[in-house]
This record gives sequence, C-alpha cells and structure tokens, in this order.
Amino acid sequence: MKHSVLKKIVLIGSSTGGPGQISKIIKSLPLLHNTSVIIAQHMVDGFLESFAQNLQRSAHNSVTIVNKKICLKAGEIYVCEGETEVELENDTFVFMYSKYVKHGYNPNINTLFNSFSSLVHKIEILAVILTGIGDDGVEACANLSKNSVRCITETSESAIVDGMPGRARAMIPDIEAHDIKTIVNIISGFCE
Repeated sequence: MKHSVLKKIVLIGSSTGGPGQISKIIKSLPLLHNTSVIIAQHMVDGFLESFAQNLQRSAHNSVTIVNKKICLKAGEIYVCEGETEVELENDTFVFMYSKYVKHGYNPNINTLFNSFSSLVHKIEILAVILTGIGDDGVEACANLSKNSVRCITETSESAIVDGMPGRARAMIPDIEAHDIKTIVNIISGFCE
C-alpha cells in the first residue's frame, strides 16, 4: 500500500483505565490516509506488545510497537515504549527510542508530547489526555496548547481515574473536556 503524505498527528496519553478507552478510539477510526495516531499508554514493557496486538485485532489500520528508531508513516497507529521522542530528519518524522525510562513512566507521555513542541508549525496536531493516575502529559499538553494545538481531555464523569484529566482541566486554560464518546467522534473527524 502506498502511503499518503503525513499531514496530521493524533497524540494520545493515558494510564490507569486507558486500554479500554483507547480500544474504543481505535475501533472507531476510519481508514487513515494522511494521519498517524501515536499512543503513550502507561504499561510494563512486556504487556505493551500484547496491548498493541489486541488493538490490531479490531483496527482498520496497521498497529506498530515503537521500540527502536523508525520513520513515521501516514495511515499508521503507533504504540510507544520507554522514552520515545519524535524528531524531524531530512523532512521525515522519526521516532527516537530509548529503553531507559528516566522519568519514571513507561512510556513517558511528557517526553513524547514535548517532542512535538518544536514541530507544531510543520504538522497539524490533536493532543488527547485520557484517564489515569498522576499528571504525566499535563505539562507537555500545556506547552502544546500555548502553541495553538487543540488539546482535549475527559470529563470527571467519563474518566475511569480522573487524576491526569483533572490536572489537565485545572492547568490548561484552553483544554476541552468531553466524555469518551465525544472524544472518539472528535478524533475520527480529525482523521478524515
């Protein structure tokens, strides 16, 4: 299959309760053409591989685990491990991967999201913080929001654990809060 030019990125960060919410999103996605979805779901390494395989069973798009340096392709879904960042090399977006987790979360949402702060003028981004304990991803989402990236999170009623969404709603003035069904629709619409 020939890939389209990558024009849009959906960043999804989640922790406790996230796999079920992410599964709803991935099942609903249309066939992706010029968009890629990048997922940072807190989980132990050994389980991330099976999580990606489970997503693949219900996805219309290819799901790839990021555990080495690879180029991003349009029309793909990526599940990150470790300290994963994205850089621009010769006009190509490339995953830079390190197994060592220096910030305590695997994968680290802040590391992934922050890597797009310098790329916001190169590609259209939608950043999503889903259910989870703590505040990973909130600082980076705030940075993206300051750079005019659309950022959304779950409402307290929708989130299975309202730690990350609650912090995001408190710290990011322009963040949108929606239930998971609305978030699914927003992401699907963005990907069309």
